[in-house]
Amino acid sequence: MNLDQAMNERRSIRGFKPDPVPRDLLEEVIALAARAPSSMNTQPWHLHVLTGDVLERVRKGNTERMLAGIPPQREIMDHGQYEGVHRERQIEIAKQLFAAMGIERHDKDARQDWVMRGFRQFDAPVSIVVCYDKSLKDHSTIAAFDLGAVTYGLTLAAWSRGLGCVINGQGIMQSPVVREEAQIPEDQVILTCVAMGWPDDSFAANTVKSTRRDTTGTARFIGFD
Repeated sequence: MNLDQAMNERRSIRGFKPDPVPRDLLEEVIALAARAPSSMNTQPWHLHVLTGDVLERVRKGNTERMLAGIPPQREIMDHGQYEGVHRERQIEIAKQLFAAMGIERHDKDARQDWVMRGFRQFDAPVSIVVCYDKSLKDHSTIAAFDLGAVTYGLTLAAWSRGLGCVINGQGIMQSPVVREEAQIPEDQVILTCVAMGWPDDSFAANTVKSTRRDTTGTARFIGFD
């Protein structure tokens, strides 16, 4: 698969086969992703790759605390409520996903089940917890930018090898659970996680591909004839 194909065909995967992902394949994906650019070549990222019992304990703790009404405890600033065109795009993808899954607007149980899937990291066999060095706290915006680059690299490298991913902030909503179970060092900040595994082609939401603005709606060209 060439780069253009991977970038054009990649989509977020929210339904996975239970099959394990070999460690050597994950190491290959991470080695490629680590070629991402970073500010002054600081490479501030740390990737904690979870599977098996550890991941199950993270899922359980994250889910139980959310169901108990414990407020989210993420280590980064929350984006809050989206407004305007950003809210419209958020609603658009939700409508696409619910339509694919046959979830009706009035079906509160089905909608709740969908939310809980996110807290369980969509039952993926692998979760990569993406962190940055706490020593860069005063430069956290730049560090987060760099981690965005390496995280996109993860999704592309995985896709090119038949793996699917979804970048999933819900999976680390209760970051103290993630930190404890994954034994993440205190000198790192938990930013997000990437659920990864073999796509389940029978899972309807996996067919959804979000729309994108065309180039004229994204870029301005200044100084061109």
